Amino acid sequence: MKASDLLVRCLESEGVDTIYGVPGEENADLMISLMDSPIDFVLTRHEQGAAFMADLAGRLTGKPGVCLGTLGPGATNLITGVANANMDRSPVVAITGQAGTDRLHKESHQTMDVVSMFKPVTKWATSILEAENVPEIVRKAFRVACMEKPGATLIELPEDIAKRTTDARPLRGDVLVRRPGPDPWAVQLALRLIQKSKRPFILAGNGCVRSHTSEQLQAFVQSTKIYTAHTFMGKGAVPTCHERCLFTAGLGRNDQVTQAIQRADLVICIGYDMVEWHPSIWNPNGDKKIIHIDSLPAEVDKHYHADVEIVADVAYSLEALNAGLGPEHVKSEPVFEADRQLMLRELTEFNQDEGFPMKPQRILADLRSVMAAEDILISDVGAHKMWVARQYFTLQPNTCIISNGFCSMGIAMPGAIAAKRLFPKRRVVGLVGDGAFLMNVQELATAVELGVAPVFLVWEDGGYGLIELKQRTQFGRVSPHVKFRAPSDAVAIAQAFGCKGIKVNSPAHLKQALAEGFAEKGRPTVISVPVDYTENVRLTSKIGPIIAP
Repeated sequence: MKASDLLVRCLESEGVDTIYGVPGEENADLMISLMDSPIDFVLTRHEQGAAFMADLAGRLTGKPGVCLGTLGPGATNLITGVANANMDRSPVVAITGQAGTDRLHKESHQTMDVVSMFKPVTKWATSILEAENVPEIVRKAFRVACMEKPGATLIELPEDIAKRTTDARPLRGDVLVRRPGPDPWAVQLALRLIQKSKRPFILAGNGCVRSHTSEQLQAFVQSTKIYTAHTFMGKGAVPTCHERCLFTAGLGRNDQVTQAIQRADLVICIGYDMVEWHPSIWNPNGDKKIIHIDSLPAEVDKHYHADVEIVADVAYSLEALNAGLGPEHVKSEPVFEADRQLMLRELTEFNQDEGFPMKPQRILADLRSVMAAEDILISDVGAHKMWVARQYFTLQPNTCIISNGFCSMGIAMPGAIAAKRLFPKRRVVGLVGDGAFLMNVQELATAVELGVAPVFLVWEDGGYGLIELKQRTQFGRVSPHVKFRAPSDAVAIAQAFGCKGIKVNSPAHLKQALAEGFAEKGRPTVISVPVDYTENVRLTSKIGPIIAP
């Protein structure tokens, strides 16, 4: 069979049911091969949208999402979404076309070294130079993407290799890989540290949102009564409603959560990535005792010196700890309960506020009230991301997606389309600022063509609100370039794409608009809501400047 046919058969063997992408000349053989496959090809309007869709598919299913672009500009358009998936630990396999191998050695139309470009932003990247190597390369790409910690891989297929014939056959893609268990001695050391501590605290990161890990973490918290905060990407690992949940870490230095962690005499970091929130913020003197529980060893950092490292599958590690717990490991620190009660009052203070434009707190309280526990909110990047992290109560893992590793704007719109396609019975909301809305607005056409109906909630402030906030905080003045000189009408844009568009005109109108959007069938709804971002200044005056991860 042709190498392009074999590549498709290998993808089928890996369980791939969808590829997101844009066709081109140099991936034409692969596109024709897909015509004889049950794999769906979702035609996006931009390769970046395809990569973000694959990213969300990987996060929500645990299986690699697959995206496709051609050579040159197709590959460069993919790279932001692929880099985002890699740094946010989402399994993705990207496939690009390439010029024929007979012209790779010289200056040639659209030819560039795609593999070298992708190597810094993937776990593994390679080119197929022999048709017989297709099965091994595909199997390795999927295996590496899924190995802890998950991330992105790249397969490049030159156009002349795609046409070659081969007798090779796909390798099995259903091989179960058992992850390593924890070192018993490290588990015992960790249990002793917990026993000796007076004010232990858990910091739950991105590695805790996998379902089995979340179950074991909640069992650990229930048994030990240790208070827990989650990072932006760890939301839902312990439900916000849990009596030992101290909400989201990762905002200002004076935030109640940050201060609580600084009062702890032992920080148990579980599934924690430094790309989420640097330890210099919560361990400024580098003197805290730390237990590091993760699938990879701790990063070397003067603010993060682990006293005990349990390097293994996080769920297995927690299971081993849970098996060794006794009454001596039960900790109940009244000061952390006081922190929780204070935070609860702060987080609900403006839930019924009648001001307009609407306060971020009211918007998120209304949204939470109409979303079921299993419904999915995907936040884009901007000032609204900080409010979602702080205010949106999350009840299950992987139901509030915040990109906080690579932190790229533009993820929420394509991401919500992929999420709604995967889970059509759940309510899916892509929450964007009006800046992020315009970055991938073309994917509204993709959603209409697919007949999926996510709701896009656009926070309208006429500029890049987070950049404005940071400039004002750092310099005391604001560059005029953080505001849009030509305001856009999100509702009119939505309607031009064939979507439903609603402009919220009062606080009481938002829930009604959301209900209309969730009732819509076969097309997305764009809801534009004016937001009162003077709340950004009020918040930072209380918790200190918003700090980059």
